[in-house]
Amino acid sequence: MKIHAHKFSFRNRVVVIIVGVALGAVSLLYTNEMARKLKGKEQHDVALWAHAMERVSRDMMGTIQDPLVADIMSTGNNIPFIITDENLEVINSHLIPDKIIDHPDRLRRQIDKFMSENQPIPVRFRFSSEHYHLIFYGKSTLLKSLYYFPYIQIIVIAAFITLGFIAFRSSKHDEQNRVWIGLAKETAHQLGTPTSSLLGWIEYLRSQNIDQAAVEEMNKDLTHLMKITDRFSKIGSETPLTPANINEVVGESVMYFRKRIPRNVTLDYNGLAIAPVQANINAALFEWVVENLMKNSLDALQGHGTIDVRISSDDKHVMIDVKDTGKGIPKSNWKRIFEPGFTTKTRGWGLGLSLSRRIVEEYHQGKIAVIDSEIGKGTTIRITLKRTFAA
Repeated sequence: MKIHAHKFSFRNRVVVIIVGVALGAVSLLYTNEMARKLKGKEQHDVALWAHAMERVSRDMMGTIQDPLVADIMSTGNNIPFIITDENLEVINSHLIPDKIIDHPDRLRRQIDKFMSENQPIPVRFRFSSEHYHLIFYGKSTLLKSLYYFPYIQIIVIAAFITLGFIAFRSSKHDEQNRVWIGLAKETAHQLGTPTSSLLGWIEYLRSQNIDQAAVEEMNKDLTHLMKITDRFSKIGSETPLTPANINEVVGESVMYFRKRIPRNVTLDYNGLAIAPVQANINAALFEWVVENLMKNSLDALQGHGTIDVRISSDDKHVMIDVKDTGKGIPKSNWKRIFEPGFTTKTRGWGLGLSLSRRIVEEYHQGKIAVIDSEIGKGTTIRITLKRTFAA
């Protein structure tokens, strides 16, 4: 089911991307065609101005005398232009700042720019073949907008697609979180009834003439089961962190685990032989992380080998290393093992290490990572927490 859902989701993404690209391409082609037509119209308009100028009277200085032509060229359009004589002396201009007209170098650059956009149109005088005007003109603001508009559209479409994907992934992630939180709390609720019943049975067995050592071990398992129930109930809830002795918290998990591993597996721990170190943690959830790491190490050992749990610290951090002599992890999977659903086992959902990372990084603001692994020799996973000191 996961594979089909993934394919369906991927196919939907491809369809959305194709539709977005198609819309952008159609918009680009359509606006380019509109721009081509508008450019042709503007060239035709300028040609009409030149023709009108040739037909109206002018004084010897070449100043436009006809008020209709002057009005059309100066106020009836948004096409920037410069009219010069044959010596490139400016006769008239429109939509050109004075700082360009009054500066020879800037004026020359502006004329060159207009020439790169459109061929200048000469205006011949009837009374003289030696004197003429040149109309240099560029693109109107509307034409420029049409050229840039499709690219803006493409950016907007891409932004909407990106935001849509982010919103979709966020809502899907939130939905999955709600499902898992609900499942965890329901599991805690369902475990509540049998654990309460088992507590009564433990008290009954204590009053009977049987091996009380076995009853105490059963009680330890029941206590551990109640811890697990408490952990599930804490998922998705506010999780207060309190200063705790890391040596003792980790030690409790190690001691419980040590009596329940195969005979050919050795579990070493240095935490009770070194000076205590302290960090802000939620003990119930943090014990869960340590147990997950030891269980993964035990699976990697396949019935024989060593698990070494070691605590170390510096001025700012406390480190908990869980090292095993198991089959090791390829370096390409060092980060992937913490992803939800990733597992190399034939059984299980691949959620243990993912949950551990979430507890360490999101709840405790720490870090968890594979710091060393070699195929056939073993793996070391390290938890790093911010160290605190007793007041």
